[in-house]
Formats: sequence, structure tokens, C-alpha cells
Amino acid sequence: MKNRNETRRRFIAHFTSIGLGSTLVPGILWARMQETNAQRINVAMVKESLNLAGVKMPESDMETMVTAANNSLRNYEELHKLHIPNDISPPFHFNPIVPGIEVNRTRQPFRMSSISAVKPPAKLEDVAFWPVRHLAELIKSKQVSSVELTQMYLDRLHRYNGKLNNTVTFLDEIGLAQAKQADAEIAKGRYKGALHGIPWGAKDIISVKGYPTQWGSGAYKGQVLDYDASVVEMLRDAGAVLIAKLSTGELAGGDNWFGGQTKSPWDPAQGSSGSSAGPGSATGAGCVGFSIGTETSGSILGPSARNGLAGLRPTFGRISRYGVMALSWTQDRLGPMCRYAEDCALVMQAIAKPDNRDMSVMDIPFNWNAQLDVKKLRVGYIKESFDDLTNPVVKQNAQKLLDTLSSLGVSKFIPLTIPVWPYEVQAHGVESATFFDELVRSGRIAQMTSATRGNQMKTNRVTPAVEYLQSQRARMMMMMKLQEATAGVDVYLVASAGGGGGGGARGAAPAGGPPPPPQTAAQRHSGFANYACYPALNVMNGLNEAGMPTNVTFFARPFGDSELLALGKAYQDAAGFHMKLRPTKLDS
Repeated sequence: MKNRNETRRRFIAHFTSIGLGSTLVPGILWARMQETNAQRINVAMVKESLNLAGVKMPESDMETMVTAANNSLRNYEELHKLHIPNDISPPFHFNPIVPGIEVNRTRQPFRMSSISAVKPPAKLEDVAFWPVRHLAELIKSKQVSSVELTQMYLDRLHRYNGKLNNTVTFLDEIGLAQAKQADAEIAKGRYKGALHGIPWGAKDIISVKGYPTQWGSGAYKGQVLDYDASVVEMLRDAGAVLIAKLSTGELAGGDNWFGGQTKSPWDPAQGSSGSSAGPGSATGAGCVGFSIGTETSGSILGPSARNGLAGLRPTFGRISRYGVMALSWTQDRLGPMCRYAEDCALVMQAIAKPDNRDMSVMDIPFNWNAQLDVKKLRVGYIKESFDDLTNPVVKQNAQKLLDTLSSLGVSKFIPLTIPVWPYEVQAHGVESATFFDELVRSGRIAQMTSATRGNQMKTNRVTPAVEYLQSQRARMMMMMKLQEATAGVDVYLVASAGGGGGGGARGAAPAGGPPPPPQTAAQRHSGFANYACYPALNVMNGLNEAGMPTNVTFFARPFGDSELLALGKAYQDAAGFHMKLRPTKLDS
């Protein structure tokens, strides 16, 4: 027993030293084989791993396991010879709809807001922070050309990149060519809609044919892919003008990439938050009309909060991820990062549809109606998240948001209680290890910019398949509980001290280690909603004492994206912060 405990202690210490918690020790069989450079598994390895996992089994059964495992190894070795392209996902697809969730499958007319006539200012750069909805009127009425607008935004991108570090690849040539084409089409009466001629930027995990798509990592520096992502094709078809590949944290994590840290225009001494750091920074700085980010766990909501944006994390299954680096086939989403909620709707109209490539995309219509009567919406809130606020300015701003919505006719905020779920259900560890399997096996992982990020790719490999699938069954149970908790509302609100609603979920405490710190209601909920793949919209509701944006996050149930945006738009129209507040430190 003493030797067994010493062996257990030694292996736990070893794997903890490389960043692997002891909760993953059941996967040690495979890791032990690699550590000893063994070509085949033997009974001693199986026995040791079973002891560590707390499983008792007769030795005769272990011998059977050894035979089966070694037979499997031969299959694995053959499989490793197969190159699997980036765009191949497993043949099963996540569905955010659980029993009790009803979805509107009736297609309805797309209705934008009506706005009064707009006139260009004497200095065109003064429109840099205008909503896309207003920019579109300038383009449609031919008061401003797409070339003029594109050149203005390119000038700003170049001018501020030294301070913000948000652009990986400037696409001046392709952008101006697309802008000239847009002007020619509009001149001939072939206006395509609100995105026609509007400059935008793509997060640099989104493939653009013939241009670098480097995923923020030294291991992929110089990578050029020979195809466009579906979202790039769809926006091009809508007439939008691509002007930049914007920075991403390395392999879609954080705001640091091989070029350094991306900064927030609201305070260039602070990072932009990640991993859609470049889209958040560039859109917040008025350097693009809008951008496309991606989120696995907070990567749209976090940068949107830091940069004062209306950033939408759509329902899973809305937008194709073809041509986009994967972290998790069951959690990854693309979404628009804009300054105005209706702008997100304009972008969604162009990209929220099946492409017959990403089979997780569901053919459920995105029905936008800017005239939706928000008084008819059932609006809830997690009261505890508002009560948890301790900063007086943040608390005051959150209360003013509730007051503003009340003035718009939201007669009652329905209090919601989010149950505690102490079990780990995240999927992206195992799934990202799968996507980056070739990177690890090739040894190119040593070229990664962040050693910590590289270690994660290694340690994620030892989660047992059974435990991964059990965690996803637990995820389904969690989703059903969230459905029950939110069944009576269309949209609901969550406040957090950090201003955003994004973030990860808490897992169970590591075996033998201290419990994780207590979570706020906002943090607890964000894990539920993220892993259930609910849509969420970050909305700025003021500034704190340091002049940084404060925010509240609007949530809806799956495929309630339109109602979510309608309430966000109504609040923004009434509060006006998206038009009045600017990052004043940008030019200091």
C-alpha cells in the first residue's frame, strides 16, 4: 500500500507539474506508455492506471484489456498516417434545442429601422463611429462613396495600429478593389442592401484565400490557405468590403499573439481582452464599420465589454464555421461585433444561413423586425447579479439600465434563479486537442508563442473518452435545467462587476486540492449559458470612474437572437451611449 501511494503521489506530482490536474489521472495509461517510450501496453501499466483511477479488476480481465488496447494501438498508428483537413468535423453535431424549447421556423420579412435623412459631415472621419445603419444611408444615397469610406477606415487602421496592435494583415489592395466594385454596382442601380460598400475586418482565424491566416501563433506564422471561409464569401456577396485581418490571441486564447498584446482604445495601457481582441479593438476605435469575431467561451462578449461594443454571440448553429480554426466543434460560434445592436442584425441577415459545408448550421430563419414592440417581450433578470455589484458607479449604471427599459414599457422584470451545477461540462479541451493533434505530433508545438498555451494542447490529450462523453451527458442535464430556469422569459439580463457577461463555467474542485473560489451569480450563469450555447449581446451602459465602459449582458433562449437584439436596440436608442461616448484616450 505504501508503494502504491508513493507511485500515485509521484505520477500526480509529475502531471501537475506540467499543468494537468489530478482529476484527469484516469488517462495516465496512455501518458505512461509515452513517458517510458514503450511500444506496447503491458499488464503492469494497466494495473497501475486502474489503481490510480480507483477501479478494481481481476488480473485476468487486465490481460484481456492489454490485448484489446494493443490491437487498438495498431489502428491508431494507421490513423495517424491520415492527414485530416482543418474543415473536417466529427460526424455528429451539437444541438442547443432541448425538450421544452420552442423555435419559430416561419420565415418573415426583414424589416430595418426607418431613420431620418443623414448628411455627411464636413470631415468624413467624423462618421468613423457611426452605426452601420447610418453609414448605409450615406452609401445608398451616393453622398459618400465606398472608396471614400474605405480609405478613411484604412487610414485610421494604419494610424492607430502602432498604439493598439490590432491588425495582423492590412488588405488595402483587396479592400479598395472591392470598394470600387461596390461603387460601380450602386451606380448601375444594383444596390445589394445595408452592407453594400461597408468596410469590415475579420478575426485572423477566419480564412481569406491567398492571404495569411496565422491564428495568432508562431507555429502558424506565414500560413496561407487556399480557400475563403463561408462568412467571407457571404459578406462579399452582400457587398461588404474586407479591409483587414484583425488580431486574435494565440490559437483563439487571450489577447496576446506573436505580434504582442492587442490594446483597448479606451485605455491603450490595457489589453483588449480576448480572444477576439483585434475585432474588439478595431471596432471600438472606429477603424472598421464592423467586424466578425469568434467565441468558444467569452471571446466575443469579453472584448465587446472591454471596448464598449454591441457584440453578439449568436445561438450555436446560426453561422457556418467553414474555413475557421476550431477549438470546439460543440461550442465555437462566429458573431458580429458592432457599435449598435441593429448593425448586428444587418450582418446576421447576410451570414445566418446554411452553406452545406458546416452541417451544424440549422435552417432556422433569422427574422429581424426593428419595429418589434418590446413591451410585449417577457423580460427577466438575474436579480442576484445586480445585487452582487459593489462598485457604486457600476451598480448605479446597471440600475439606470433597468430604469430605462422600464420607461420603454417593460412593466415587470421577472426574477430568475440559476441553479448551482458543480460538474465540469466544457468540451473544448478534448476537442481542441483533437484539432491540434498534428501540431503536437509534428513537434511544431515548440514554435508556439506561449509555452502555457502549448502545454494545454498536450495535457488535454489524456482525458479518457468515457469521461469526456459522460461530461457531455452531464452537459445535457445542465441544459435542461437552464431551460427550466428560463422558460418564462424571452430575454433576460445579467450584470457583472467586470461589465460583461462572458466567461467560463466552474468545474468541480480538483481531487486533493482546494475548492475553487466562490462564484458570483453572473459567473455561475455565464457558464450555464455558454455551454448551453445560448445567444448573448453585450451592451455598454455607461463608464466607470476610470473612464472604461461598464456593461450589462442581454441573453435569450436558443434562436431568440432577434428578440435579444430588438431589446438591445431599444435600450441603445433611449440611452444613446453608442452615439455619445468615445474612447478619449485614443489620441492622447
